[in-house]
Amino acid sequence: MAAPATAPAAPAPREDALFEKTVAELSVMMARGELTSRALTERYLQRIAAMDKKGPAINAVIELNPDAAMIADVMDRERKGGKVRGPLHGIPVLIKDNIDSADQMRTTAGSLALADSRPMQDAFIVQRLREAGAVLLGKTNLSEWANYRSTRSTSGWTGRGGLTRNPYVLDRNTSGSSSGTGAGIAADFATIGIGTETDGSIISPSGICGLVGIKPTVGLWGRSGIIPIAASQDTAGPMCRTVADAATLLGALKGADPRDAATKSSTDKAQADYRAFLRPDGLRGARIGVARAQAGFNPDVDRALDEAVAAMRHAGAVVVDPTSLPTPPQLGPAETIVLDYEFKTGLNAYLASRGASVAVKSLAELIAWNEREAAREMPWFGQEIFIRSQKSGPLTDKKYLDARATCLRLTRTLGVDAVMAKHRLDAIILPSNQPAWTTDLLNGDHFTGGDTSYAAVAGYPSITVPMGLVHGLPVGLSFIGRAWSEGTLIKLAYAFEQETKARKAPTFLKTLG
Repeated sequence: MAAPATAPAAPAPREDALFEKTVAELSVMMARGELTSRALTERYLQRIAAMDKKGPAINAVIELNPDAAMIADVMDRERKGGKVRGPLHGIPVLIKDNIDSADQMRTTAGSLALADSRPMQDAFIVQRLREAGAVLLGKTNLSEWANYRSTRSTSGWTGRGGLTRNPYVLDRNTSGSSSGTGAGIAADFATIGIGTETDGSIISPSGICGLVGIKPTVGLWGRSGIIPIAASQDTAGPMCRTVADAATLLGALKGADPRDAATKSSTDKAQADYRAFLRPDGLRGARIGVARAQAGFNPDVDRALDEAVAAMRHAGAVVVDPTSLPTPPQLGPAETIVLDYEFKTGLNAYLASRGASVAVKSLAELIAWNEREAAREMPWFGQEIFIRSQKSGPLTDKKYLDARATCLRLTRTLGVDAVMAKHRLDAIILPSNQPAWTTDLLNGDHFTGGDTSYAAVAGYPSITVPMGLVHGLPVGLSFIGRAWSEGTLIKLAYAFEQETKARKAPTFLKTLG
């Protein structure tokens, strides 16, 4: 791979020995009395103050939780009294600003239309975080409305929060809609983070920001209280610096959500604790298929993929290379129809559920609000997707039903299921992302490669793990599998991570060259 760039780094404070430590390491320190949750929380708050709006000015955090220090104090008192809720006890977490929290923070999807709105009820996963003893440190910026407003959007920009910058190279993009979580966790603003994905919004920013991201099977994590795009594809998931941290968070937040029927299946399918799959020898004897048709968009990424394949063989995997994962041209149009229909239905229901706390009660009212406030809300790109979605009918329309059936047939029956059965695979691998492009607010995003649609449209799990650096910019490797195969994917991803140690912390370069 190409040598890292050497442009000067932006000013940053002296590194703290606590940063880059894992959940397990920090928990041991707290158990020994060497660290308190309050002290850890304050260290992160100090780092955010020094680096998020100042110094390199990552702009990943859209709002801090005024209650964070109080929560940390409660967790410290509980630990001192002999009560430890689990592995996340006292651990600071950042969540994306499309996830409801019934506290002093707002939930806005980055939109000024919801800027004064505070939910009355926690999202299911926030409830689970609180039960687990995590410290809700704040909310992260995103791509506005989870990047489902405009065909010309710039990832990482919102009307409320402005632009998030990539901590590896500051003038580069963070990708996906979970951009603030990706940048914030990469920059060590919290121990762990949560993003959401409909198609690529966990995997792509995790890959571009050098993180481990898990997009779970749809239904493993409850979605109630999360601003929706598409019920058939939406899920939240972990975005962390290590596979171990992501596995820890994944298990802590699983469970049946009474407001989300999709989670009923998880009762019998979810594993008790995904940390059980953290096996350094997890690649030994595993059959891995390489989806070469999803590569080929960048020679440096191809070289990184070749090195990843060699590392897996060295670790004892049986590699089937190439594996033919089809690239049907009709998948994109069918997915667009599904998302448009489900977005209108889901967003209208969500906004209605927020009652008087929101200024807009429907997608139609939101479109009109944006038009009135275009100077503030749409200075760089419009709302073509909103307008297109508003024209959609009910979910009983034949057009929608046919499109959804096409999506499932192409990604499940003729896609992942068929390929894995044919080659007797434990997982399929492919590049997660291109190297981050230069942010261009005028012209929008510049995607050239990285395929997330197979797992996303199928509702199947995927995990991205750092694969290397291209000119100082991270690229990730995705592992995808059948529904509810998170345990297997974690085992493979962890073994790959331990074999390669590919992740490097960001150095906050101003630009390349």
